[in-house]
Amino acid sequence: MLVVSGCSSSGLTKREKEVASTGTVSLKTDCGSGKCDGTRNGAKYEIKLPAKSKWNGTLLIWSHGYRNAAPVPSNPLDPSAGTTPVDTSADASPTDDVTTTLTSQGYALAGSAFKTNGWDVLDGVSADEDLYSFFSSTFGTPKRVYIWGASLGGLITETLAEKQHPWVSGVAPLCGVLGGTNLNLDLALDAAYAVKTLIYPDLKLTGFASVDEANANWDAASQAVVAKATKGGAEGIADLLTIADMSGSPDKTKDYDGHDTTSIGQAYAESVITALGYGTWGRYDIEQRVGGNPSTNETVDYSARLTDAQRGTINAVAPGKLDAILAKLANGTRVTADAAARKKADGLGNPTGDLHAPTITMHTIDDPLVLSQNEGVFAERVAKHPGDSGQLVQLFTAPPTRYTSAPYGAGHCNFTKDETVGVITMLNNWVQKGIYAGPGAVQSVLNVSVDNSQTSKNTPEKQAAGTATTGYQSTLGPAPWPANTTQ
Repeated sequence: MLVVSGCSSSGLTKREKEVASTGTVSLKTDCGSGKCDGTRNGAKYEIKLPAKSKWNGTLLIWSHGYRNAAPVPSNPLDPSAGTTPVDTSADASPTDDVTTTLTSQGYALAGSAFKTNGWDVLDGVSADEDLYSFFSSTFGTPKRVYIWGASLGGLITETLAEKQHPWVSGVAPLCGVLGGTNLNLDLALDAAYAVKTLIYPDLKLTGFASVDEANANWDAASQAVVAKATKGGAEGIADLLTIADMSGSPDKTKDYDGHDTTSIGQAYAESVITALGYGTWGRYDIEQRVGGNPSTNETVDYSARLTDAQRGTINAVAPGKLDAILAKLANGTRVTADAAARKKADGLGNPTGDLHAPTITMHTIDDPLVLSQNEGVFAERVAKHPGDSGQLVQLFTAPPTRYTSAPYGAGHCNFTKDETVGVITMLNNWVQKGIYAGPGAVQSVLNVSVDNSQTSKNTPEKQAAGTATTGYQSTLGPAPWPANTTQ
């Protein structure tokens, strides 16, 4: 798609002129008679509109994140927490505050539940396509459509974008699974395999007979991980550090700032337990969809995953124990994928990086669920398509130095309202006005200063203290994807 420079409209097609046009447009109708909510093709939908004559001509189509297909434990370490119920509601954006802000700016918003829950990428793509058609026929054809989503919704968003619909003007996958289904599920298998080998031998890795069996495995393994972290002494901490390091887990989460060894251990335990969720009940759902186990660790050399610095830390915690840990990982019973199931899983979302519209991604640098390393994998794929790299901007946010609950930068999809709305502002400036979302443009939209003298802005001091409205830093980038992962 052509991005106009804003200098001249000569030589542009009719469609390109529409995309670049400014001013408001009148909607054909409002939300009366139940037009803005209901059910389509077995999924609830929701549409939020600006004032009828104040529409800016842009439609935002939102894809929500992963929703469990059956009740799962809310917290396997706290039986009193109960279960997370199945959610089939519709959301037009990530939060009500974001919806209010964007509609006040003239945007129309639409979002849908999907026909099924779980790893429902293809259902999500179909729902978004249907929403576009329904909106266009009911309220008016948009001049611009920006598709966006978070977590699994980020994968849905990019999968839809790569279908190259001419009506897609801009793309914003947030905290997305952009490395694809198999790459991420292989990594979940790595974490589960290591827990089974080093901590909880009874953990089942694949082929769960029911979601209840998967939940029970998650619960028991999680209890064992915490026991190893709190009662296993130096050797237990060494086991946990090895698992976290070889699976790429961050040393900070939303609740643990990693300021000392205890906090890092707690962060790693949380990350491992999080990965186990997708290695148990999440795996059960995917295996039902593809007819078998799609994951493998046959060729993985786990010793190659650790850097010299990580080896040094583990050896300092438990001198002389690392070789024995790595030997156990090398000699455990490996898992072979079912070839047909793996091929089907690849069809459940595996971005190629072939971009056809301006694309802005955003990720917390310390994400324990969907690793920020997904962004590096995606960027490498984009780089393989000549000319596409200029269509991609990747933003990363870092947490404060110390916190009890990170306001930004750490945790899964833990963005502020300013960051979330800012991505749409930057995408619109790029698509409609030709303002590339480079560091200067990002800093302007997010009110960021690179020094501490501009006290009205989000300065480094404010970001470190947790009083800023964003943790964006232009110098941030993801670590490499854990090495030697079968793809």
